[in-house]
Amino acid sequence: MVKKEEEKKWYALYVKSRTEKKVAIELEAEEIDFYLPLEKKLRQWSDRKKWVEEPLFRSYIFVYVGIKDYYKALYVQGAVKYVSFEGKAVPVPPQQIDAVKYYLEEKDHELKEDQDWEKGKEVEVMAGKLTGLRGILIQAKGKNYIKVQIDVVGSAIVLKIPKKHLRIVG
Repeated sequence: MVKKEEEKKWYALYVKSRTEKKVAIELEAEEIDFYLPLEKKLRQWSDRKKWVEEPLFRSYIFVYVGIKDYYKALYVQGAVKYVSFEGKAVPVPPQQIDAVKYYLEEKDHELKEDQDWEKGKEVEVMAGKLTGLRGILIQAKGKNYIKVQIDVVGSAIVLKIPKKHLRIVG
C-alpha cells in the first residue's frame, strides 16, 4: 500500500525576541521548510551607517510543515509557540505568504495619480499567485496600479497590484 503524501501547511511560529535568524539556521539544520521574510534597512550608529537585513515581522518565522515536522519545528531552540486560536495552530493561507514575497520583491514604478478607484473599498485579487487574497484599497497609483493593504499575522503590509488583477468586492 502506497502512503498518501503528507499534506503540508504554512504556520506562523512565534520565536524569542531577536532570534529569528538563529531559529532559521536551526530549522534549516533540521531540514524543515521555512520562510523568514527579511527587508534591507539603513541603520545609523554613532560612527557609521550600514545596510542590514531585518525581519519584516519581528519574532515570527513561517514554517511549511506536515504532521511529521509539526512538533519538530516547535522544539527548535528559540521557538516559543505557533500562532493559535482557541489552543489550535492556525494555518496561514499560501496567498498571504505569496503576498509577503510579492511585497518584498515589488519594484516602485512612478505613475501619475488616477481617481477611478475609491479608497477604503475591499478588493480581491483575481489573477496571479495572489488569487483569492483580499485587502483594503488605500491608494490608486496611476493608470495601472492600486496600493492594497493586506493583513498578515496581525501586521499590515502594502502591496502595489495591477488594476487588471483586482476586482472591487460587493
